[in-house]
Amino acid sequence: MPPRNEAMEALAQAETAAPAENALRRPKIVVVMPAYNAAKTLKITYDAIPHNSVDQVILVDDGSTDKTLDIARELQLTAFVHTRNFGYGANQKTCYTEALKEGADIVVMLHPDYQYDPTLVPEIVAPIKNGEADIVLGSRFLSGSTMEQGMPWWKFLGNKFLTALENWTLGLHLSEYHTGYRAYSRRALEEIPFSLNSDKFVFDQEILVQATHLKLKIKEVPVPTKYFPEASNASFVDSVIYGLSILTLLTRYLAHRIFHVQLRQFESIHSRYRRVQ
Repeated sequence: MPPRNEAMEALAQAETAAPAENALRRPKIVVVMPAYNAAKTLKITYDAIPHNSVDQVILVDDGSTDKTLDIARELQLTAFVHTRNFGYGANQKTCYTEALKEGADIVVMLHPDYQYDPTLVPEIVAPIKNGEADIVLGSRFLSGSTMEQGMPWWKFLGNKFLTALENWTLGLHLSEYHTGYRAYSRRALEEIPFSLNSDKFVFDQEILVQATHLKLKIKEVPVPTKYFPEASNASFVDSVIYGLSILTLLTRYLAHRIFHVQLRQFESIHSRYRRVQ
């Protein structure tokens, strides 16, 4: 048994080395795929992911009626399936919850419909890895003409209007809020009470409003998109409902911020308690 002073010195060296090892440790990057009837495009999307830059891929099947889950098994993905179709927001809740359980440091949401370019995952996560952002949005409006890429004109106009309104409400200068290609740091997902959000499409906007309110850093990178029949696209009616839900969200947020209406959705989980000294 070593003398006491030698043992204490060894312990001190181990404690000093631990933070250095943590700083040098490569962050664990987990790609999550919120899937619903994605059998036609799942494999091509998965194959295009730069797997040397990703540690794990998680798929959550939101009650698909096609062979999405069978293909996920063939690809040996970490897969979860909902007991029924709960909605896009509910799917993301499961995605992020399970990614955090797997020890993810950075979580990338990538739709399995091949509309967004999977090869850009390294560009999406780079600002988080470099400490420049807590959240990164892949913007379609920074990569050329979205209409030339196939975005319908009514969706283009709606996106522009809602983005301008959200920028005015939140005091930001983002090119768009409605992208489905995103990356979140572990800190962001632990701070944001996303479990309180909607199970529907407005979840995407709620999490950004929460992030802004909590003063998390948001950065954009350009990403091209592809519009084709197999890619998931919301109908005109669904888009109108989505737009109205965003207006309701912004109204609720202004009530919380200006009139101090207490809404748990906009409070950090860690702000609700403190350690007793």
